Amino acid sequence: MTNTLTALGENLRRARKRRFPRDNLAAFALRVGVSRSTLQKMEQGDLSVATGKYYRAAEVLGLEDTFGGLLQVEESLFDDPRSV
Repeated sequence: MTNTLTALGENLRRARKRRFPRDNLAAFALRVGVSRSTLQKMEQGDLSVATGKYYRAAEVLGLEDTFGGLLQVEESLFDDPRSV
């Protein structure tokens, strides 16, 4: 789990730097509506940060559509469609 959250934080940092190259942590934190320290935690993949804050950052970056696939289960030919 730690590797996945670390990757999420790294993706956030890369997206922030690509989309808002002139923003430092404090400036982007203002856009998202979090403190600078919370944004630092987010970019480290800290589990203590609420998912809603990650979603808000995704909105600011124009990536909110990617959240829909986070918990998506791949269907199998053997799945019973009535159990969904």
